Amino acid sequence: MRSPNPSLEVYVPRARTPDGVDRRLRRVAAVVTSLSALIATSIVAGPATASEAALSCALGRTDAHHSEGVDGWNDAYPRPDRAINAVMIFLSFPDSRPLAAPQQLSRDYFPATSGFFQRASYGAFRLRPHIHHTWVRMPRTSTAYGIQRDWDASRRAAYLRDAVAAADPSVDFGRYDVVYFVADPEAPGVDSDATKVVNLEQPMHADDHDLRRFVTVFEQSPPDRNVLAHETGHVFDLPDLYHRPEDGKGDWDTYVGDWDLMGSQFGLAPDFFAWHKWKLGWIADNQVDCVELAGPTIHSLRTLSAPKEAGGRRRPRLLVVRTGPDSALAIEARGATGNDRSLCTEGVLVYRVHSETPSGSGPVHVLDGHPGTSACWGTSVYPPLADAPLGVGESMDDGEDGVRVQVEGRSSDGDWAVKVGRG
Repeated sequence: MRSPNPSLEVYVPRARTPDGVDRRLRRVAAVVTSLSALIATSIVAGPATASEAALSCALGRTDAHHSEGVDGWNDAYPRPDRAINAVMIFLSFPDSRPLAAPQQLSRDYFPATSGFFQRASYGAFRLRPHIHHTWVRMPRTSTAYGIQRDWDASRRAAYLRDAVAAADPSVDFGRYDVVYFVADPEAPGVDSDATKVVNLEQPMHADDHDLRRFVTVFEQSPPDRNVLAHETGHVFDLPDLYHRPEDGKGDWDTYVGDWDLMGSQFGLAPDFFAWHKWKLGWIADNQVDCVELAGPTIHSLRTLSAPKEAGGRRRPRLLVVRTGPDSALAIEARGATGNDRSLCTEGVLVYRVHSETPSGSGPVHVLDGHPGTSACWGTSVYPPLADAPLGVGESMDDGEDGVRVQVEGRSSDGDWAVKVGRG
């Protein structure tokens, strides 16, 4: 279901744990609410800079929220191709006394989050956290803000204004690209389903600096796995890849399953899709093969999570078949290394990308290489797609786009040989 307010990413409950015992999990969903003048319904598309992605198979940016287009960059978002400074500020309230120090709680998020991005970017991006080591006291009780998933816009605006005002005397906001506000997990009014990124159309100002985006964290301690990395992905213009049932019930992971953190922070293979790495600048044009369907051709694929090659050598990590003005078929290889070390099935993964589909409405769909089977029940977030990759000797016919993908073999150094042609 397309949400009329895609700028807010909020967790909603869902049940399934690795050991099969029901518990409350949080899923990312767009929330429907009317916003005050402070908080916008979405970040506008904004001007795009000239892009490195000049290949014929590079989809163009559209007006869709968090568009999957890769031909330009939206300057409203910081691009993670350098070292970026983030400040983590811990907020306390008059109705609760924190049980842990900020330094202790910060270990729930760092260095794990920085490590995730360092591996995903092949060392191109460094997220440098700066922990504010004292609690910042909010002027109102935690219950006064009405913190919840469907958060009243005026109360949410008041929360942000109070947080910035309370922290400003001791925090120089001008030094940071990313601001994390972490609420005392013991405060009675804190609702963990309210964790989200808030985008501001009209920025707040502090220390001669425009503040356009906040990550508001309301997690318990310890928090959900990879939750901060997921929210930080939104700060860099990545979309939600979940499927939200219209009635709020059912499975949220039918679009991409375990594949990519922006689908589920609980996934067994949370490394970003090669398409997202291309969008973020971590995969260069010379690591992307645009496939023409004039006849079957064989291509080599480096495993996505394999370390960066030494000596400046660049081997392809993504094959792309352009299937329409705003659509493409993407092909990559996934292996049990790096961020994907716990994945269920290694092999060649195929997925469809739509650059005109907004965040939360299915801009990416993984194609199931084994539609008749499932795998990793009890650990996978969506077992029907856990064995989606193709192994050596296996093939897939994509009837929608008329493309056939076949895995021909694997080299001694681990690269995959993939034949692509008409189905």
